[in-house]
Amino acid sequence: MSQNFVLITSFTIIGAFFGLFGCDNDRNSNLICKNNPELCSDLHKDSWCRFEKADLIRHRYLLKQHSSPTGKELYQQLIYLETYSKCIELAAGVQHKLNTDRTRDRERAFAVSTQTLAELQESTQHNNDLYLAYYRWIRFNEQAGLEIVEQAYQQGQLDDPEIIGQLASHYVRFAPNDAKALYLQLLGTTDASLINPDWFLALASIYKQQQDHDKEYLLTRAYLLISQSQADETQLLAIIKGDKPLAQTLDNQAKDLVAAVLNEQFANSVSERLLK
Repeated sequence: MSQNFVLITSFTIIGAFFGLFGCDNDRNSNLICKNNPELCSDLHKDSWCRFEKADLIRHRYLLKQHSSPTGKELYQQLIYLETYSKCIELAAGVQHKLNTDRTRDRERAFAVSTQTLAELQESTQHNNDLYLAYYRWIRFNEQAGLEIVEQAYQQGQLDDPEIIGQLASHYVRFAPNDAKALYLQLLGTTDASLINPDWFLALASIYKQQQDHDKEYLLTRAYLLISQSQADETQLLAIIKGDKPLAQTLDNQAKDLVAAVLNEQFANSVSERLLK
């Protein structure tokens, strides 16, 4: 398939950013469809999957303004197409006894979306852009894609929290020090609103592997604080063999750690140095 994408058919290659048109998603997507019917003709007509459909429409419209989609934009389109296709697949299974046209319309939309997704996957399968390589790795376990992601990491070119987090998770079992470095990078560079509490648990598991139970306890406590979850305090204390004075010290360190991360001051902080 040609890499010059034509954005006028139902099998278009389009994608981009979520909040371009504000909060009134339905009104904005309806307006886009009215003025650009070619962007919506392959989608279902009723109100099922309204958010997934609106996301797809807005991203199609934004990329229509671009002459050449970036790898990241194509990756985003793959994700939005997947999300829409999964939703409409479920909706297509809901049978209308009175209005059977609705059921047929959803079935058609699902069939078209799967074909569109397959075409986009095929057209990008040899594209070595970082985001598309990452997609092939996480969706198809493509080792060549993983190698591209790893190369970007080794060259200091990896800065996307999602990709860093996935690579860190991949490294946890067989390259724990690399995983630790990636998770610490995430805590020091990620916007507070995007912090994933599971990163603290992953770090705790690494320290558990390394028999550093003080840090295992500290990171577990930090996870509980940032996720506002509850835990069995007896089991938690057992990590450090019931040492309550030590627990109090580590609890304070956990509070400092969470505060540093949420205030985006973790990099070069006492908390960061403590975990290295």
